[in-house]
Amino acid sequence: MSGRRDRPVILAALLFLLAGPALAAEADGARPQMEYIATHVWREPDADFGGFSGIEVSEDGSQFHVITDRAWIRWGRIERDSAGRIRDLTTLGRAQLQDSQGRPLPPGRLGDSEGLAIATDGTIYVSFEGLNRVARYDDPDGPATPLPIPEEWAELVTNEGFEALAITDDGDVLTLPEYAPDGRSFPIWRYRDGAWAQPFSIPGDPDWQAVGADMGPDGRLYLLERNFRWLLGFRSRVRRMELTETGPQQIETLLTTSTLQYDNLEGIAVWSDDLGIRITMISDDNFLPVQRTEVVEYRIIDPTP
Repeated sequence: MSGRRDRPVILAALLFLLAGPALAAEADGARPQMEYIATHVWREPDADFGGFSGIEVSEDGSQFHVITDRAWIRWGRIERDSAGRIRDLTTLGRAQLQDSQGRPLPPGRLGDSEGLAIATDGTIYVSFEGLNRVARYDDPDGPATPLPIPEEWAELVTNEGFEALAITDDGDVLTLPEYAPDGRSFPIWRYRDGAWAQPFSIPGDPDWQAVGADMGPDGRLYLLERNFRWLLGFRSRVRRMELTETGPQQIETLLTTSTLQYDNLEGIAVWSDDLGIRITMISDDNFLPVQRTEVVEYRIIDPTP
């Protein structure tokens, strides 16, 4: 009788031992999930509205700065419902970016502003893709302070320059070209202590172009990439990684969208609400009536350790 009573215990132990490796493998293979929150179509009547290529969102998700590829910057308030979904974006101010002499930048080669990053002290950094450069703005209504331009940047192909721009909590400005020059990796340029250096690269893919970047509240770099398929439309991808002095580590793909799922997403902002890290992306409508300005938000659900 005692042997029969022991059988369920033995059987349970065997099942646990058999399931153990499978459970461990499942835990090792756990991946973060992307929870879709909402898409807001943003419209305003101003002639300079549209063409948004960069976005920054405040730490509490209530304020925004956006930049267009025609050298305009605007800022304002984000209104949300009780579930945290965007109800409206209200512009509170806007300015045409200036050169270092205080002259308004015209659309085109000199005014092709693409990347936006804001330091913890409020200093604004903008990357330009026509004449490849990065400028600092202490006041969006004031003249630019150009950062030095490395000789290597002259080799970048026109319209394939710096769309992605980010800044770390330590004040390092990071940028990378839209296209991987060798088709395999994106060189990361870092501005630190008054000088640019190219300390490492990010693995790339010839099908994907780097169009936006931001440092998240977790200290990791988030990279927004685009795949343009001509008549089939746009696809988007978001990757994140830890940055070390020797290069990126733990690179993971968080999101890959379907063709025509969203418009031409070019700007990305990463922040945190009470439930986790959020990603806010904005589309560039190229000032075309067949496109639209979309603000798309996701929340990252990381696996429990």
